[in-house]
Amino acid sequence: MKPYALVLALACAVSAAAQAPQTDVARWKAEANRVTIVRDDWGIAHVRGHTDADAVFGMIYAQAEDDFNRVENNYLLSLGRLAQAEGEKEIWRDLRQQLFINPDTLKKLYGQSPAWLKALMNSWADGLNYYLYTHPDVKPRVITRFEPWMALSFTEGSIGGDIERVNLGQLAAFYGKPGDASATSGENESMGDGWDYHEPTGSNGIAIAPKNTLDHHAILWINPHTSFYFRSELQMTSDEGLDAYGAVTWGQIFIYQGFNPYAGWMHTSSGVDNIDEFLETVSKSGNGYEYLHGGKHFPMVRTTVTIPYKTDNGMAKRTFTVYHTQHGPVVRSQGDKWVTVSLMNSPINALIQSYSRTKAKSLAEWEKIMELHTNSSNNTLFADKQGNIAYFHSNYIPRRDTSFDWTRPVDGSDPRTDYHGVLAINQTPNSINPASGFVYNVNNWPWSAAGPDSPKQANFPKYVETGREESPRGYHALRLLEGKHDFTQSSVITAAFDSYLPYFATTIPALLKAYDALPAGDSLKTKVAEQIALLRKWDYRWSASSIPTSLAVFWGEDVERRVGGRGRGRGGARANYLSAEDYIASGNAPAEELVASLAAASDRLAADFGTWRTAWGDINRFQRLDDEIDSHFDDSKPSIPVPFTSSRWGSLASFGARPYPNTKKWYGTSGNSFLAAVEFGDSVRARAVTAGGESGHPDSKHFQDEASRYASGDLRVVYFYPSQLEGHTERTYHPGQ
Repeated sequence: MKPYALVLALACAVSAAAQAPQTDVARWKAEANRVTIVRDDWGIAHVRGHTDADAVFGMIYAQAEDDFNRVENNYLLSLGRLAQAEGEKEIWRDLRQQLFINPDTLKKLYGQSPAWLKALMNSWADGLNYYLYTHPDVKPRVITRFEPWMALSFTEGSIGGDIERVNLGQLAAFYGKPGDASATSGENESMGDGWDYHEPTGSNGIAIAPKNTLDHHAILWINPHTSFYFRSELQMTSDEGLDAYGAVTWGQIFIYQGFNPYAGWMHTSSGVDNIDEFLETVSKSGNGYEYLHGGKHFPMVRTTVTIPYKTDNGMAKRTFTVYHTQHGPVVRSQGDKWVTVSLMNSPINALIQSYSRTKAKSLAEWEKIMELHTNSSNNTLFADKQGNIAYFHSNYIPRRDTSFDWTRPVDGSDPRTDYHGVLAINQTPNSINPASGFVYNVNNWPWSAAGPDSPKQANFPKYVETGREESPRGYHALRLLEGKHDFTQSSVITAAFDSYLPYFATTIPALLKAYDALPAGDSLKTKVAEQIALLRKWDYRWSASSIPTSLAVFWGEDVERRVGGRGRGRGGARANYLSAEDYIASGNAPAEELVASLAAASDRLAADFGTWRTAWGDINRFQRLDDEIDSHFDDSKPSIPVPFTSSRWGSLASFGARPYPNTKKWYGTSGNSFLAAVEFGDSVRARAVTAGGESGHPDSKHFQDEASRYASGDLRVVYFYPSQLEGHTERTYHPGQ
């Protein structure tokens, strides 16, 4: 952008806030005076308002104080406006978003929303606009004024929304020009040799019933695995019964993972099959197209979407003609068919459900709210003060004809592929107050959610779960939960950081057997003799000082590149890496290849760190240099050793780290983020920690004041009640002061 154009753009950004109508300013100030924000000694905001709407005003203002950049970025994504900030490369991400979430539609839905929900959305926009008004030095990248309807674009706090299942390259190939598809940014991380690897995301959740706890109180473990700094931690209360604490995805109006005085909730990514592709039989009809369904032809809905994008010379735009059938938008082609996608898209009910559940006081109230059926991509772990615990599977599952394989595109012209409503709550594989006294989910299937008292797979349609088999984390959790009846809040935290690595417990024996099978004097056998000796004595547990952990992780990465694609199963990356584990553990992998992989891992360690005898904590590091959305790292600057590994190896505590082009050390960007252990007795007791710190400002003492606690699993006391804040308050103020 030319200098004068940049100055003009910044001036416009400032004027949008500074020149707000006086009627707006007066309203904002009146709202601010009804809100009190208390910052505790970790910088966490405890927001109180007279009404729920006042609390929303205050909590979004506090979020903007902590990290306005991440708030705005989430709405650039959810509104399909990222290209206005990032340029032409993001056109296809914006188009994908606007196929499902169109601003004109959202404005109409806002008008149809119940009055109480409108009030929350109005206060949400007011809080952000007042923040910009009182902080003229903050320069939004794109959104200089927030409108209430925008809150309907981002109604679920998951790390990866359902829309992200639509492939950008295929979308560009269908709607774009030659070459567009190759220009899309990759969403997968390739391991090479035809093996695509995704760092496991998702979460761990555990709820333990009073019968299995020492003090006979229900305990909930909250452990989302997300990209770091993805959520804010705060408390929001009102005189209308709101009193919720936990993690808020930047920019949203509700606590996504957390608790109130009566109940707590934790979401994990689900393996449910509730996003379907339909093969549409399309023919030309005049100036448009029609599609076949039930032997009849119907006109294809045709609309226009314009995507503005930033260039060096100012803003440009591309306009697309897009198509929809009764199943959803067209997203790609397959042979001579067009492919549409159907997914849950009900913004009003989704926002109602996400907000209302934060005020649920009991299991019955929670289940009543679930009847909206809009929590689509998540499972939920629940616990309450009355001692109830529950595992709820995905809350949106279309009822479908089981004669079809719904993991593949189905014939959209066949009426038998039509949906027939959704499965009722009692028709999904939930586990409520099981006799085992625990429920858990670690992004695995629901068939082990309560140990021996879990739902039975044979009782449900195949499409309720696509997971192929149990996961290493699943085995690990069961190992810790089954048969234990004296849990405390502290022992739950200890269990959540248990250092056992099930993946290596099943694969290292195969490596040792392969080594023993090599002939004496074999050069490869001689080269790794010392490494094998260490691994033979290893207890399969991570620690910062452990050399075997380093060897195992480097070997695991290398061996999966070599053999990972040979045991592929259906079900995506999660099933792929599991099948690699099974393939190795079964003894089918060539012995020489397993040992050669250890030699290669040793060579890589020596090349990067000077010796293969390198402790895991010297490799695996936490570092926070700035608040850029895409983190960068520097080996020459301070960092903290992290003892736990990626959840890929079955570690419940997850730290997804890798080296970067300019580093040898591995730095984490995902995994454990906000963690909390919540005990429901006569009062609520909670401990928590978050990656880095609450503030996104590098000059704040709360930018990374929790980093050491995070790395060591030393959770701090949560100040939930006003009495707990006494002596732990840094500042009390109204927004704008």
